[in-house]
Amino acid sequence: MTLRVAPSGRYLTDEDGKPVFWLGDTQWELLRLFTPENARRVLHDRSAKGFNAILIMLTGVDPAHIGDDKAKPYTNLEGEHPWIDGDPARPNDRYFRSVDRIIRLGAEFGQTFVVGVFHQWHVGIITTAKARGWARWIASRYRDVPGLVWCMYPKATDEYKAVCRELAAGLREGDGGSHLITMHPDPSVASSSFMHEEPWLAFNMIQTCIDYDRIVEAVTADRSRTPAKPVIMAEGGYEGVEFGKTQTALEIRQQAWWTQLAGGYHVYGHNDAWQAPHDWQKWVDSPGSRDLKVFRNVMTSLPEWWDLVPDQSLLVSGAGSGFSLNAAARSASSRWAIIYLSGPSTVALRPGLLGPGRTVRASWINPSTGARTPAGSSSSFTTPSGWSDAVLVLEAS
Repeated sequence: MTLRVAPSGRYLTDEDGKPVFWLGDTQWELLRLFTPENARRVLHDRSAKGFNAILIMLTGVDPAHIGDDKAKPYTNLEGEHPWIDGDPARPNDRYFRSVDRIIRLGAEFGQTFVVGVFHQWHVGIITTAKARGWARWIASRYRDVPGLVWCMYPKATDEYKAVCRELAAGLREGDGGSHLITMHPDPSVASSSFMHEEPWLAFNMIQTCIDYDRIVEAVTADRSRTPAKPVIMAEGGYEGVEFGKTQTALEIRQQAWWTQLAGGYHVYGHNDAWQAPHDWQKWVDSPGSRDLKVFRNVMTSLPEWWDLVPDQSLLVSGAGSGFSLNAAARSASSRWAIIYLSGPSTVALRPGLLGPGRTVRASWINPSTGARTPAGSSSSFTTPSGWSDAVLVLEAS
């Protein structure tokens, strides 16, 4: 599937203009530390759960070198480095033969591979002088692979602008503009909007890490920028233990619902997927990944979900804040409204929120199981007993 940006700039489409619901997953090591057979098994699992965007680092991520500004490119399963003598001007064809065997698997599963060609750890290796040639080579090699998006991972500071512009120019020269380009600042809560107006930047990405109480703030800020571009919450708190903080399935659901109802697309990740990729059978079917299938199914069941309008004014009281935020949104035509209660709480809704005199059917949806039950006709709603969180859907008839 080849992604495009809708004329409104608010959402992504396929090549025929049909809205695409992006649900991402971070599989940073897929091209470096997986055999094609195991990569196919992981991608099959993700496809079955509705994950259709897979974020990957072309040269891998080694947790032993996090924060090490002298880190060098890492070897693949065959012991090959991506570059001869660490020089991006001299790509190692043997390394990329392994990439060749996996990079087309996305098309097999209808998934977009978001491929990182530069990380801020590459400073001193992929220099401004070498960036264009490196990017041109890689984009030319994979110009005919469907379903790719090129990505770069700078710090969101002015000193990285020159290398990013050179990378973008090289990518465009290499593939003729056949694939979108985006940017994922790392580390940064702020999105890639420090280069928002660059014409090659198709959409913005955000990284909150474990400070995911800032998701709504960050998505809202990017959504308000002009020209309008889609917003991806690309890296929040990973399922499992990250930086001493545990994210359970509940925290995974919270992040996804906050992102979506703020008007963005979401990316999930499991910490062990990059810390222990060889143990993929232990983390691939984690509870959080299963719950996001429910998340996707609920959202895509709503008519014209792509025209969602974030609207906290639907909540007269009980909105909460931070890690206890309850989020609200509605359709552009007010055919439906959706409220996410991130924990046991009570919310009061604005009278006539879907228009005066309209009959409204309210339903509770369990965000872990997808089970749906009637929610009554009150203007005040409380999380059902025994539920950790809840989705309230109101539909006008």
